[in-house]
Amino acid sequence: MTHKKKDLHGLKGLIRGAEGILEIAVLTLLYYYIWRSSYPEGTFPTYYGLGKYVLSGVYGLLTVVLLWNFEGFKFGYLKTTDVLVSQWIAVLMANFITYWQLCLIANVMITPVPMLILTALDFTVCAVCSYVYSHIYHYIYVPKNMLMVYGREDAILLKLKMDARFDKYNITKLIHESAGVEAVCREIGNFDAVILTDITAENRNDILKYCYQHEVRTYVAPKLSDIIFDGGRDITLFDTPLRLVKGKGLTPMQRLCKRLMDIALSLIAVVVALPILLIVSVAIKLEDGGPVFYKQKRATIGGKEFNILKFRSMIVDAEKDGKSIPAIDGDPRITKVGKIIRATRIDELPQLLNILKGDMSIVGPRPERVEHVEEYTRELPEFAYRLKVKGGLTGYAQIYGKYNTSAYDKLRLDLMYIENYTFMLDIKLILMTVRVMFSKDSTEGFDKAEELEAMKRQVLTQMEEDSMVGSGK
Repeated sequence: MTHKKKDLHGLKGLIRGAEGILEIAVLTLLYYYIWRSSYPEGTFPTYYGLGKYVLSGVYGLLTVVLLWNFEGFKFGYLKTTDVLVSQWIAVLMANFITYWQLCLIANVMITPVPMLILTALDFTVCAVCSYVYSHIYHYIYVPKNMLMVYGREDAILLKLKMDARFDKYNITKLIHESAGVEAVCREIGNFDAVILTDITAENRNDILKYCYQHEVRTYVAPKLSDIIFDGGRDITLFDTPLRLVKGKGLTPMQRLCKRLMDIALSLIAVVVALPILLIVSVAIKLEDGGPVFYKQKRATIGGKEFNILKFRSMIVDAEKDGKSIPAIDGDPRITKVGKIIRATRIDELPQLLNILKGDMSIVGPRPERVEHVEEYTRELPEFAYRLKVKGGLTGYAQIYGKYNTSAYDKLRLDLMYIENYTFMLDIKLILMTVRVMFSKDSTEGFDKAEELEAMKRQVLTQMEEDSMVGSGK
């Protein structure tokens, strides 16, 4: 990598910051113009000083907070469509909140038309910025030439997933850790970046130190112990640094605050979603006359079992003898109503009742079927770590994973949540869930997993053939 490229990568945050500031400035100016010009004189108190600018600043700050939490500033990092959806949701919420703020200031219900016009203009600005900024990012930061060092064969799946983001990553060579640390380090000089995944701790430490010393960008797939360690608390009482890992999940105070938030938000959500709940219930009943709800045994905190509620999206008796048969794209068992509610995640809404009852939380590891927990725990004993907190309606694995995400990757994502829990993290993940509902990628089924497995075998076969040719066999 040239020094010029290194300098550009160092300026990435500065460039993104400048882009964000420009966009927020435009959105705030649009708000100021619409607010000051579209409502009759006398609607709001007269501002003789800086009041009108303060209110505009509040709008700008609110928009920044929402865009930040919805990951709306991650131009180039996320797909352009994901950034655009994030931005649209954020400005829609900002304008909704601001409309009621203006109503309170005016002490009367004002017409929403100017705010609707503002929202349409904001959507246009967001579309332009998302496209232009993402284009600038990909023009400046070309995909890096990357080396992947792997251990287990399943690590090849990570390459296949990263290949889907060819605009950011270009893994041109794979090397097994059995080649030895010296051989790997000799190869590193030919690449812009290195990925370390599923290799032994000793080899990983040696390679990571080498990359750190030579300023090579290194992507590391964390082990479970890494995630647990990251969630610890620094102890600096002595000249030897210590880190305390309690392993108890949430503290009593955190659980209390989380429970109060669950009750408050789920009550509000039930009231708001009541029309949808009624419409879907009637639609399911009219389609085939079967039951509206589908109940299933799931495991939550401490292994406690409970019946999770869902809107029924498949035909009656879709699972023979009570055995789980994962749905695939185009599954004939899915009803017409089921296709809609599964695609929009509306089938999960009845779980608000589970949350009110206390079986679940709004945010947490997705509660798995009891038999799946037993199966996964036999294969991966650490899977039981997920049961340190209540199961949730949404969480890290639901937002950043897919239906076909492996049990090990789900565990890593859920442990990241458990070990880094804060009240504000829950708020962020709730907001992020709105974006996920509009993302097609997150609904990839188990048929996609089979496709990835077949591609993995193809990659391994090709590597074996290349190795034989290289050795002259």
